[in-house]
Amino acid sequence: MSHIQSPILLQYLDALLKHGSFTKAAKDLYISQPYLTQTIKRTENDLGIEIVNRKSPQLQLTEAGKVYYRYLESIEESSEDLKRQLAKYSMTGKPTIRIAILPSLATYLLPLVLPVFKNKFPHISVTILEDVPKNNELLTIKEEVDFYIGQNPEAVSPSLITIDCGFQNYYAIIPPSSEFYCEGVQYLTENSISVEELLCQELVLTTNGSAIRRQIDRLLNRYKITPRIAFETSNVYTVAELAKQDLGVAFVPEGLVHATNSTAYNLYPITTTLISLEYFIAYPASKMLSENEKLFLDIFTTIVQKHTKKASS
Repeated sequence: MSHIQSPILLQYLDALLKHGSFTKAAKDLYISQPYLTQTIKRTENDLGIEIVNRKSPQLQLTEAGKVYYRYLESIEESSEDLKRQLAKYSMTGKPTIRIAILPSLATYLLPLVLPVFKNKFPHISVTILEDVPKNNELLTIKEEVDFYIGQNPEAVSPSLITIDCGFQNYYAIIPPSSEFYCEGVQYLTENSISVEELLCQELVLTTNGSAIRRQIDRLLNRYKITPRIAFETSNVYTVAELAKQDLGVAFVPEGLVHATNSTAYNLYPITTTLISLEYFIAYPASKMLSENEKLFLDIFTTIVQKHTKKASS
């Protein structure tokens, strides 16, 4: 097997696939082209197969190369899993809270919570894993992280205990190109525009599979609308910014909306009877929380609930 460590070899292959040539890949990697060529050739000799198809106009992996590439990826994933599992046994001696969270939620929620937590409990370390909900939930069930922070808990596994942290409204960002744009104001009055008609505008959406997209899709299905999609992206912050730049109407959670006194676009509140975003924090039902974990849970729920609304009983 190759003497080159798998992360480095994976990086080399990624550069080759990106640039399609040894010369350009070597330049990007800040290594010489002969060294890169020899490294790949030596790996092929060790494996007894060709992993790079040099006959195609642009370098590609052979079928065997694709299998080897997936193998390298699996090594990386196993390594990351091991790091997460060992984190709580860190030799720093600091107790550690491990959090799994969606990147867009991390951007909004963690700056609210972590400064307060670290100020009160500086001796407790916090590690953050940002990933998609499916992976975050699985890691929590396997107890490779302590908490899973997410949104819209209706589909969360019963193997987890979920704690409601309140909900927020959605807002439509309406740019000047929309027929519903009102010049000279930022916030529009709730129920002053038909949501059904707004959904018929050109839309900027999060990609399929996201919690926010599922909610928007339910609205589209409710009104039997086939969306006119201008752009799709996995990052809801990007969705909001693209809408503000007049590239389509977007529907985003209240936490992403900040009063700027800008009238370059309108912000229109969507009634919660149609759509809302619920925040939660979850942990394994089989897990006995440590005192440090209880401290984090208490601070997280207290702070987030201050920034959200509570469902009426």
